[in-house]
Amino acid sequence: MIDCIIIDDEQHAIDLLKEHISQVHFLRLVGSQTNPIKGLAMIGDLKPGLVFLDVQMPNLTGIEILKLISNDCHVIMTTAYKEYALDGFEHAVVDYLLKPIPFLRFLKAVNRLWTIQNNVRPVNDQDHYVFVKTEQKGKLLKIDSRRITYIEGQGNYATIHMNDQRKITAYLKLKELADHLSSMGFVRIHKSFIISLSHLTAVEGNMVRIVDEAQPITIGEAYRKEFFEMINAKLLSMPPNNAPD
Repeated sequence: MIDCIIIDDEQHAIDLLKEHISQVHFLRLVGSQTNPIKGLAMIGDLKPGLVFLDVQMPNLTGIEILKLISNDCHVIMTTAYKEYALDGFEHAVVDYLLKPIPFLRFLKAVNRLWTIQNNVRPVNDQDHYVFVKTEQKGKLLKIDSRRITYIEGQGNYATIHMNDQRKITAYLKLKELADHLSSMGFVRIHKSFIISLSHLTAVEGNMVRIVDEAQPITIGEAYRKEFFEMINAKLLSMPPNNAPD
């Protein structure tokens, strides 16, 4: 578990980060502060493992705070201004997030810290399997994550749909699976569904199509903004005025 605090002079920015933090199982918010001077004192008192630190604040900027705190404290910087990224990275911050911060981008940043903290190897072509607890006591099943098309949550259990039409019931909550599989190309699109982006074939309004599945899956309202931000980042559009190449 990583204890974290938020220092930002805008309450709405703190509220968004609080919501993001609440969705990540290895993060625990222990404090927040809109006053940067009080925030600096909070770092000294609580000694968090991670600080979400805004750059532009009155009286004491995030960069100035960064120069004053211990190297034992990891920092993820947040700001609305791209030009401040270089200053942050010169002080070895974990990441730099541009406001407003999409959840998927936030998750990528904190997963990077989790990897550093736990000396976990980055996922590579050979590191594509997971183990899950099944209904049979004491039995763990090895699953090739590349063959998972989507996952359906059912309380404390999840049904994992495979590309060979198998269905595997695992004793896991969907949130735990979403956190673990996010770095493997999976995204949660509904309170009851996680999908594999590699098996996504189409987006139709507020629904997605998964390969070899007759019925589309609805994108939940709470997940639509982050999902479509991710999709739009990959969208190829026609040049202005339909100009030829």
